[in-house]
Amino acid sequence: MEYQALAKDILGHIGGKENIVSLVHCATRLRFKLKDKHKADGEGLKKHPGVIMVVESGGQFQVVIGNHVHDVWQAVCQEAGLSDDAAPVTEEKGEKTSLGGQLIDIVSGIFTPFIGVLAASGILKGLLALAVVCGWLTTDSGTYKIWFATSDALFFFFPLVLGYTAGKKFGGSPFITMVIGGALVHPTMIQAFEASQQAGAAANAFLGIPVIWFNYSTSVIPIILAAWVSCWLEKQGNKRLPSAMKNFFTPLICLGVTVPLTFLVIGPVATWLSQMLANSYQWIYVLAPWLAGAAMGAVWQVCVIFGLHWGLVPLMINNLAVLGHDSMLPMLLPAVMGQVGAALGVFLRTRDTRLKMLAGSSVTAGIFGITEPAVYGVNLPLRRPFIFGCVAGAVGGAIVGFFDTHVYSFGFGNIFTIAQMIPPTGVDATLWGGIAGMVVALVLSCVLTLIAGMPACPSPVSSPAVVNAGEDMVLSPMCGTVLALDQVPDATFASGLLGQGAAIIPVDNKVIAPFAGEVASIFATKHAIGLLSDSGIEVLIHVGIDTVKLDGKPFTTHVKVGDKVQPGDLLLEFDRQAILDAGYDLATPIIISNSDDYRDVATVAATAVQAGAPLLCVSHQ
Repeated sequence: MEYQALAKDILGHIGGKENIVSLVHCATRLRFKLKDKHKADGEGLKKHPGVIMVVESGGQFQVVIGNHVHDVWQAVCQEAGLSDDAAPVTEEKGEKTSLGGQLIDIVSGIFTPFIGVLAASGILKGLLALAVVCGWLTTDSGTYKIWFATSDALFFFFPLVLGYTAGKKFGGSPFITMVIGGALVHPTMIQAFEASQQAGAAANAFLGIPVIWFNYSTSVIPIILAAWVSCWLEKQGNKRLPSAMKNFFTPLICLGVTVPLTFLVIGPVATWLSQMLANSYQWIYVLAPWLAGAAMGAVWQVCVIFGLHWGLVPLMINNLAVLGHDSMLPMLLPAVMGQVGAALGVFLRTRDTRLKMLAGSSVTAGIFGITEPAVYGVNLPLRRPFIFGCVAGAVGGAIVGFFDTHVYSFGFGNIFTIAQMIPPTGVDATLWGGIAGMVVALVLSCVLTLIAGMPACPSPVSSPAVVNAGEDMVLSPMCGTVLALDQVPDATFASGLLGQGAAIIPVDNKVIAPFAGEVASIFATKHAIGLLSDSGIEVLIHVGIDTVKLDGKPFTTHVKVGDKVQPGDLLLEFDRQAILDAGYDLATPIIISNSDDYRDVATVAATAVQAGAPLLCVSHQ
């Protein structure tokens, strides 16, 4: 029940349940496909305290939630009346998207439903390899065999699992497409493949047409293409057959046509395509592995921000199926650890209680491969830490590529990937190269962030960044990270009782005038100041929470009541470190005291704001 309120707010901001075409979730995101994206209020949803970020990419409206995304997804499905992991299939389609966007939507829709168990299976494979290398298990022991079967089952029976999810994504019966996948890995078909490999084996035929046998276990592309064909046939059959017949004859047609067609045409063509993709990637990779590693390490997190990383997942899995190993995943691990190291640097340097807590939890999540909290909550708002994370990822990726490191099971970049990089032949330089790249990325980004990751805000007194404020605009009185007012750890401010507005966690020690007007009041303890703009906007700037108890010691005022001020004029200074050392929160509410005189008070600043940049805007009745 605790997520029902969040689910209702999300549905309200995306245009209601009627605007949903489909909904799935991955490790941290709700991925909506909407009928009309213009009905969605992404900016409003970004301000919700339960939402990390909103991203529109690949034809999807992506709401970044965090590790508890599954619970929120269940709540949204319950509120919207959605069954299973997608909206009911209808003939109504969402807005047209580009070909690239459609491909990313298809890939994410097929793979996200089982992404957790996919990663878990890969990690278990890596841990088994580690156990064998360390001598804890032998490959002929019963313990090893049971855990190996557990880790290998998903990959061996990939066509069944992908058949189910692809069937759902393409709008057909997932059980029909799952049966098609089962036929591809049926023992009879595997035996036929093994027999065809023997010299002098007799050729097989289907209705006189020769069959080229392949081992489709662990394959990806053949079943996806077969599922698409089956779903197309199913839709045609349901349109044309009488209702009394279609429940039985439509599945019969789909199975009777698609399975032979897959073995005769779709399978061989898809297998050829899979081998061509794997070999083409390998050809490009061997030209300059270090350069490939640097490029992947630098841009991977940028791809994650926009949800574009799903386009590479099938390629990694295809490499494992065709080549038996993959070099792309190890090159991505430094990109992950680069952002983790940057967040760690923020954690070590900042004295802001709220930011330190957020950075610390982000480091923990990032070690296990979930980087969205670190990226959206810490590094990207501060800008430099994110850039340093990408730079360190490029350096670490180049090291990984230089040592030609591979993984031998699929997963996502996290601390357990180290076990997945152990070669079947035992520990060698490729493993140590992968570890070195990861460690270098983490340490380098951490050190860079400690040195220069949290720049001091330029002096607002003479800063040319102060813009001309319109009569309905309130500029930011300080540099820092913007918080929604309801995130302020003070019930009086958070409730809006004193007025609407926003809050800022400052990164410097100055407060400037947010508009042209006059000083209406200054508290005796100098921690808060009231202003009145020439257009009648009343603003209260309250530096920190409960800082009245400091009796004015960390504060110095530069104006007095009745003084006329212009945008950018210095109002007061404060000893930021003294406030933190005294144990007080630096969150600074900027309140429109006469909010009732206006129809709306909107926050127009991004997550991070510079002093003198637009912060709030009022709308008249």
